[in-house]
Amino acid sequence: MFPIRDHSSFNKFPLLTLLLIALNVFIFIIEITQEKIIAFIYLYAWIPKLIDFSNYKSLFPILSSMFLHGGWLHIIFNMWFLWIFGNNLEALLGKINYLLFYLLSGLAAVLLQYFADPNSTIPILGASGAIAGVLGGYLVLFPHARIETLIIFIGKRRLTKINVPAQFMLFYWFVTQLFTNVGNVVTGLQTQGGVAFFTQIGGFAAGWIMAQGIKPRLSSYRND
Repeated sequence: MFPIRDHSSFNKFPLLTLLLIALNVFIFIIEITQEKIIAFIYLYAWIPKLIDFSNYKSLFPILSSMFLHGGWLHIIFNMWFLWIFGNNLEALLGKINYLLFYLLSGLAAVLLQYFADPNSTIPILGASGAIAGVLGGYLVLFPHARIETLIIFIGKRRLTKINVPAQFMLFYWFVTQLFTNVGNVVTGLQTQGGVAFFTQIGGFAAGWIMAQGIKPRLSSYRND
């Protein structure tokens, strides 16, 4: 099952969404071409036990970790969902507000994961928290949206398209997070990490809450 597009469209070029995708891909390529990839991950991913809110230098990995990924499947699914759901959110909010929305969702994801397990020494990386925020905002601002989805019937060797509610795709995205570490390029971390669920929960909650506050100001839009 693969989402293709949604049916909420704006005639605005999603420049910022494309730049975010390009930046994530660029940094991922830098990451996987490192000779000492594990050392690179420990330097730029965030590790809860090393976070010291009184030392601003220890906080930089909170930002840099949002642009790292654990493997090809991880980044492919994250970037595709960012494209499907982020472009309309960018058009609705405007570029500056959309960027703030994205980064604040990622920050909220980090904070919830930190308070859930502040003594963890496992590096946490990925754009999942920020993208969860984008999904949360999308569900509030486009509550009736349906996503055109490609269904692959392997046994019957045929393809078909169906429209599914955006709420279902949110659930599907969470499921993909369970499996996108298969074939993880960061093999030294694969047995330690797993999915930091509190990042997804924190990001989604932040996006949902921010969108609830934004929605009354966008009452003139009826494109959901």
